[in-house]
Amino acid sequence: MDRRHFLALAATAGLVAACGPGPGAGPRAATGRDAPGGGSHAAPEAGAGLRPRTAVGVRGETAGERAGFPNRLGIPPLIDPEPGPDGVRRFELTAQAGRSRPGDTAPTWGFNGDLLGPTLRLRRGDEVQVAVTNALEEATTVHWPGLRLPAAVASGPHRPIAAGGTWTGRWVVDQPAATAWYHPYPLGPSAGHTGRGLAGLLIVDDYTRRRGLPSAYGVDDIPLILHDPRPGSAGSTAGDARPGGGVLVNGTADPFLTVTSERVRFRVVNGSDGRVFDLAFADGRPFHVVGNDAGLLAASVEVSRVSVAPGERVELVVAFTHGENVLLRSLDGRGAAERDAGQASEQDGGLDSGEHGGLDGGLDGGLDGGEDGEGGGGPSVERDGLDLLKIVVAPRLTAARPVPRRPAVGLLPIEVPPGARVRRFRTAGQGPRGTDPTRTDTVVPAAGTEVWEIENPAGPAVFHLQGASFQVLDVDGDPAPPYARGYKDTVRLPARAAVRLAVRFGGLADPYAPYLYHFRALGRVGMGTTGRFVIVQPGDEGRTPRAPVLRPTSDDLQ
Repeated sequence: MDRRHFLALAATAGLVAACGPGPGAGPRAATGRDAPGGGSHAAPEAGAGLRPRTAVGVRGETAGERAGFPNRLGIPPLIDPEPGPDGVRRFELTAQAGRSRPGDTAPTWGFNGDLLGPTLRLRRGDEVQVAVTNALEEATTVHWPGLRLPAAVASGPHRPIAAGGTWTGRWVVDQPAATAWYHPYPLGPSAGHTGRGLAGLLIVDDYTRRRGLPSAYGVDDIPLILHDPRPGSAGSTAGDARPGGGVLVNGTADPFLTVTSERVRFRVVNGSDGRVFDLAFADGRPFHVVGNDAGLLAASVEVSRVSVAPGERVELVVAFTHGENVLLRSLDGRGAAERDAGQASEQDGGLDSGEHGGLDGGLDGGLDGGEDGEGGGGPSVERDGLDLLKIVVAPRLTAARPVPRRPAVGLLPIEVPPGARVRRFRTAGQGPRGTDPTRTDTVVPAAGTEVWEIENPAGPAVFHLQGASFQVLDVDGDPAPPYARGYKDTVRLPARAAVRLAVRFGGLADPYAPYLYHFRALGRVGMGTTGRFVIVQPGDEGRTPRAPVLRPTSDDLQ
């Protein structure tokens, strides 16, 4: 089935099946909080996939108000379990195959349902356990960008989940409030699995939830997972003539959202493979950015547009007036990545050469293999402007508090100490060494701060880092825009540019369990390279083997 047929079914169905039972869905037991109207979510029957809620509707809403956007935005179900007798909050996810509707003819993948997955709510200080069962017919992985995990729990291609297997991780949540997400690792054998629909949101709460930011999930705290699905095998994006240009929002084609509050918080996740969304409202209204990938900002920033690269997250607070209709758009439908890719292609043919497919290419203290690989096709070219979501504002609105000037109290910038180590990386292929799951490329001291300089001589890409947070110092010598100066774990690498990062590592030392960092070419599924580093006690860097044997755990044997 081609992608246009798949999306045509999505448009007819509205919500592309994160809305019904799918093959392999197992029994679930979870309670929900912050449901619209203060309700909770009952556990579905055994064998049924979790169904997403739809945003609250308004009596008297007319089809004219929703012209061109006939489908109510699906809101992923919230899993917020009570602690068990031992005080542990337990979450269960099942990766499974599904079908879109109507007709059950377009194959999709999802967690606990047909497409995408539920939202998991974590709280600072909680002990949590997450079990992921793989009901697919092939191995997959789960990656947790935005969560600060012990290295032994942080999964990736070195800890695949075999078909029929279960991975279980357990840890104490120790991090500030953040919008995180989960999805298969984007390189190696699981490349393309996110494009089939395996992705979901994680919300981490701390005391900042009481500081005036909207927090009623599904009412004034709305997730927006931007996703361009790729049914079947991984491949390049194709154009689409519908308003959203083939982009689904929370698995919904051509969606509308009814707003009932004066201010709404949008947690935006760019879950696409190659699109950079330049988000703005069609009427040019200003809004506030209050959070980046790794948490809330020290000061809210008023903007009229914001750029979100694949893997990046951003939290927005938007003010509305009763009775109005508003469009959320991505300016210039080609997107920044496509424009950059076109420029790079004119200069050097883009990302077309290589000898090992660009999958998990080798690193030499950094990122190699960035322009390797064949297949996957080039980035898509869309018409000017993508209308992503129509917002219909109710005639009566719930009053809301002003946007807090300082969403994260006491958040200090990452200070680079004098004499800090500077590591330099260049995206260039040097063979298939990156496929070795036991290799260690870099050893860093616990709780240390370094400067990482990443040179990207090829086409547009993104860089992601586990086990640490960073702030962007500059992009080709220019400072990052104010809204992108918070703590992050993912950054866009423009074509033929260099990015400098101030990196702060976690304090948990474990020389036997690696964290990952990777470079991923935009618009090319699976094209990029992975590096591995371990965190050790200060002073032990020179005594740490570069090829440690991973310690087996009970999780590896399930």
